[in-house]
Amino acid sequence: MSEPHARPARGRVGVMLPLDLPVGEVLPYVRRAEELGFDQVWVVEDLGWRGGVAQAATVLASTTTLTLGIGIMPAGARNVCFAAMELATLAQLHPGRVIAGIGHGMPGWMRQAGSWPASPLTLIKEYARALRLLIAGEPGPANGRYVRCEGVLLTEIPDVVPPVILGVRGPKSQEVAGEVADGLLLAEPAAPDYITASLRHLGAAAANSPEIVVYDAAAVDDDEAAALARVRTVLQSVGEPQWAAHVDPLPFAAELHAHRAASPDAEHFARTMPAEWIRGLSIAGTPTQARAAIDARHAAGATSVVLAPAGPDPLAALDSPARALPDQR
Repeated sequence: MSEPHARPARGRVGVMLPLDLPVGEVLPYVRRAEELGFDQVWVVEDLGWRGGVAQAATVLASTTTLTLGIGIMPAGARNVCFAAMELATLAQLHPGRVIAGIGHGMPGWMRQAGSWPASPLTLIKEYARALRLLIAGEPGPANGRYVRCEGVLLTEIPDVVPPVILGVRGPKSQEVAGEVADGLLLAEPAAPDYITASLRHLGAAAANSPEIVVYDAAAVDDDEAAALARVRTVLQSVGEPQWAAHVDPLPFAAELHAHRAASPDAEHFARTMPAEWIRGLSIAGTPTQARAAIDARHAAGATSVVLAPAGPDPLAALDSPARALPDQR
C-alpha cells in the first residue's frame, strides 16, 4: 500500500537544468549540482527542446541524493493514464525523490501541438485530480469533460507517492491548485511578495503545508555589480504583460510598468532598471545578499527555492549560486 508523500521540508535549495545545455554537459552538470550540495534539480519541458520524463529518468539514475522535479508537464500533452504510469514508475524506482509539476503549457505552443483546450481551467482541474488518484493506486474518477479514465487502476504504484503541484500563475488557476493539487510551482521571478499573494489564492489549502516551489534567476559574486549585471539579461521579459502577476504584488510595480512603457525595447528596459529592482526580482549579489534573498523566499512560504544560474558558461554559472548555500557561507 502506498503512503502519502511526506510533508515538505522547509529550506530546500534547488537548481534548474538549463534547457539549452549541450547534451554532453547534462550529466556533468547534475553531478556537479549534487557535489555542491543542492537538494534538488528541476528540468523543464518546453516544446521543441527535451522531454521532461526522459530527462527526469536520466538525472535520477545518474545521482543518488538529489530530488528531481519536473517543471512542468503540460496537461494537454499526455493522456493522464500514461502520464501517471510514467510518474509512478519514476517514483517506484527512486522513492521519495520525485516531484511532478503539471501546468497549462504556453498557449502558443499548445495550439501549435493541437492540444490547447477550450477551458484550460477545467482540463487542469480534472487532470490533476485524476493523476493524483492514479499514482496513489486509486481507481480513476468519473469521466469529465476532457479527462476520461474512470475505473483505470495502476498495478505498479510507488511506496512513496510523489507530490503533484501545479505550475500556474493566474489567481483562478492557483485557486484550482488549492483544490486539487499538493502545492504550487511559481516561475521566475518569484519575489517574496509574489509568493505571499499566491499563497492567499490557495485558500484553506495554504494551512496544510503545501509544496511551494519557486524559480529565480541567480548570480553570486564578491562584486555585487558584476552579479547584478549577469541577471539583467534574463530579466528583459518581466515588463511584458504576461508577467504582470509576478510583478504587481511588488512595491515598485507601478514604477516598473512605467519604465517599461518608456523604454524603446526590452534590452534597454533591463539594462536601465535600478539595482534595487534587480535585487528584488532575482537572487543576485554577494554570497551574503544571495543567502538573505533565499531566506526571504523561504520565510514567505517557499519550501524550495530553485536557482536558474545566469552566465555564459553553465557549469561555471552553477558554481556561482552554490556560494549562497548554507554550508558554503
